[in-house]
Amino acid sequence: MEWTGARYADTPTAEVQAWIAAPQERVWELVSDIALMPRMSSELQSVEWLDGATGPEPGARFVGRSKHDALGEWATTSYIVEYQPPQVFAWAVEDPEHPTALWRFSLEPQDGGTLLRQWMRMGPARSGLSFAIDRMPDKEQKIVFVRMREFEDNMGITVDAIKKLAEAPGKADA
Repeated sequence: MEWTGARYADTPTAEVQAWIAAPQERVWELVSDIALMPRMSSELQSVEWLDGATGPEPGARFVGRSKHDALGEWATTSYIVEYQPPQVFAWAVEDPEHPTALWRFSLEPQDGGTLLRQWMRMGPARSGLSFAIDRMPDKEQKIVFVRMREFEDNMGITVDAIKKLAEAPGKADA
């Protein structure tokens, strides 16, 4: 990620991608299993479906509990806003109409394997990061840049972990 000077209100985005030597359906199994995600993240600690849901579908909700050395611990509720197996899985954090963040996995067949992209957008609604910006408004661009860099790095780790699992012989678990 290059320095952009973005502010929170700019709703900056980050994206990572990887080509995976596995069928789209296999990659989809991993991407759409939110229970795997905490094992691939240093920040996301746990996830739990809400309202009796047992898997993703449009409108389903889940709570994610996270921890960050500088930001503390918190929980957010996310809503599935796009669910098109085996192509798109997206969720909005806190409010589907005005989220604090929007996250998306997209998959497409490519060269006998699957191109996996993970994308996210910060904002537009206020988030926990907004409080840090409120305390240090003169450092907003740096705060946003550092956080977006963390997101990009963590997304890279997640996509790499999915790639390793999908390409492993047999049906490996995380």
